[in-house]
Amino acid sequence: MSDRLYAATRKGFFTLHRGPSGWNVAKVDFLGQNTNMTLQDPRDGMVYVALDHGHFGTKLHRSSDDGQTWEECAVPQFPPFTEEDQRKQAEAGEFGARRDFSSLKEIWELTPGGADEPGVLWAGTIPGGLFKSTDRGSSWELIRSLWDREERWQWFGGGKDHPGIHSVAVNPRNSRHVTIGISCGGAWATEDGGDTWECRAQGMRAEYMPPDRTGDPNVQDPHRLVQCRANPDALWTQHHNGIFRSTDAGRKWREIENAKPSGFGFAVVVHPHDPETAWFAPAVKDECRVPVDAKMVVTRTRDGGETFEPLTKGLPQSLCYDIVFRHALDIDNTGEQLAMGSSTGSLWTSDNGGESWNCISTHLPPIYATRFGR
Repeated sequence: MSDRLYAATRKGFFTLHRGPSGWNVAKVDFLGQNTNMTLQDPRDGMVYVALDHGHFGTKLHRSSDDGQTWEECAVPQFPPFTEEDQRKQAEAGEFGARRDFSSLKEIWELTPGGADEPGVLWAGTIPGGLFKSTDRGSSWELIRSLWDREERWQWFGGGKDHPGIHSVAVNPRNSRHVTIGISCGGAWATEDGGDTWECRAQGMRAEYMPPDRTGDPNVQDPHRLVQCRANPDALWTQHHNGIFRSTDAGRKWREIENAKPSGFGFAVVVHPHDPETAWFAPAVKDECRVPVDAKMVVTRTRDGGETFEPLTKGLPQSLCYDIVFRHALDIDNTGEQLAMGSSTGSLWTSDNGGESWNCISTHLPPIYATRFGR
C-alpha cells in the first residue's frame, strides 16, 4: 500500500505521509493558494500541481524531489478567437457555447502517458481543450484534431461557465488509445494517438436537454470517467443523470438504475484489477447537492452494478453536508486503499476497500483532488 498521499485544496497543497501512528500532514506547499489538480507521475516520480490564481491566471509547477523544491513550467495556451470562430459559435444555436475560448481558465485533469511514452503528459482544461506535452510539461500542444471538430461548438458548461475536459484515460495496453470525458460534451476516444476522434457516448441520457436531444451523445454530462487497468475496455462514468457502464471501450453505455441511496454524484473509482468493482460518493441531485439524509455514504458494487453496498463505518451519519468533488476520490494500485476528500475539508482513508474509514482531518480547506503517491 502507498505511504504517501497528496491533497490539492482551496488553500494549499498538502503532502501526507503514513507512519506507525497513521497518516499525518508532512508539509504544505503553496499555502493560501488555490491548488485544484495534482499528479505524481508513476514513471519518474515527478509531482505536478496546478494552481488557479483567479485574475492572475493558471500556473503549473513540478517537483523532482517530492516537493522539496518546485519549478514553474508551461501551461496550455489557446489559439486566438477569430471571426470565423465567432461565426461558428453563432451558428451553434441555443445550446452552443457562447464564451470566449481564447484563454485558459483551469487545468482540470493531468494524466501520464503510457509506460512506453516517457515524458508524455495529457491535460484536460476549461474551456474544453485537450493538450499533450512530450517534455514533462515544458511545452504543450493543443490537439487540434479534436478542437477543430464542428461538434465542439455544441459543447457547453455544466457547473462551470465553459465546457471542460475532466477525465483522460490512457489505455495501458495501447498508449495511442485515449478516452476522455467532457462536461458537457460526452465521451470521445482516439485509437491513433489523437489523429482522429469518435464520440462514444451512445446510451447515455441527458434529461436536462429537450426530449429530442436527450440521447444526443455530444451533449452528455459525464461528471467523471474511469478505466479499469486490468481490463481497459471496462469503463465507468458517474454522470449527471446517474451511473453508466461500458464493457466495449465506450462504444455503448448501459445505465445502472438501482444505485441507492442515489445515482447522482461526481466521483467514481474502479478497482484496478477487477472491472466489476467500483466505488461512488452519492448525493442529492440538482436541488442542493448534499449527502442524502445528511449521511456520508460511499457505495460499492462488486457485480458490475447489479447490486450496491452502502459503506458507512467511520463516516458521519448525521448533520453531514460534505460533497466529494470528481477528483477527490482515489484508489491505489492494490485496490484496497482509498482516499476521499470533501468540500468542507474532511479527509478519510480506507485500507479495506471501503469497509471502514479513518478520518484524517475535518479542518483542511475544501479538497479538490486526492492522489496516492508511489
